[in-house]
Amino acid sequence: MKMDAQHRHRSLYKGTTPPWKETFRKRCVDRLKNSRSRLLDRYRQAGEGPQGGGSGASIIVQEVMEEEWSVLQSEARGMPFQLRPQGLTEMFSVMTEYDELAVLEEIQQELMSQEMSIIEEYERNLQSEEQFISSVVEGMDEENIICPICHMNNLNINSHFISCSCGLYINTKTRDITPDVLRHLLESRVSEHTEDCLHNPVFFVAPNIDSSPNLMISCQGCDYLSIVL
Repeated sequence: MKMDAQHRHRSLYKGTTPPWKETFRKRCVDRLKNSRSRLLDRYRQAGEGPQGGGSGASIIVQEVMEEEWSVLQSEARGMPFQLRPQGLTEMFSVMTEYDELAVLEEIQQELMSQEMSIIEEYERNLQSEEQFISSVVEGMDEENIICPICHMNNLNINSHFISCSCGLYINTKTRDITPDVLRHLLESRVSEHTEDCLHNPVFFVAPNIDSSPNLMISCQGCDYLSIVL
């Protein structure tokens, strides 16, 4: 009789979508997005993208799923049995009734796709960032630097000021700014920003009530803001 009851119980749930699926899926997606820095750090350390094929074709997806699985288990155990959501109770007591392997594989494939999207976006922005740095700091030769604001004209750099026909003008009389110094300042600020953000920053001139205007760099994507000179 007990075996018949278990069989009927399994038949009731077989082929249905488990009630915990959407909660687990959403939490995994959110955790993956919040683990973007960890993912990209791991990707940079590996020096290449995920290996193709199989369930192991990911960088941190398995970790993300295991972490969220542990959280759900802890939540279920911490509740009085009679108050546990039915989905969590079923998840940890009669999971085989839902073909849970197929469900987990479906979620894993979705996460792996999102993981690859993050990496592809990183690669696109990295390439764009390299082009951006090149356009800003290389200029046309060792003595010329293209204006970081208009990206069109060479900056006029002398012992008294830095200027551009687009309107940029910064007094540098007491700061001894040479093309090499300016090139280093621009490159270091752009590189500093790139360590934590994939968006392209912008340069602008900000007034300074105590001295000459400052050349600034900022990013709307991450709220980065720094003085170049």
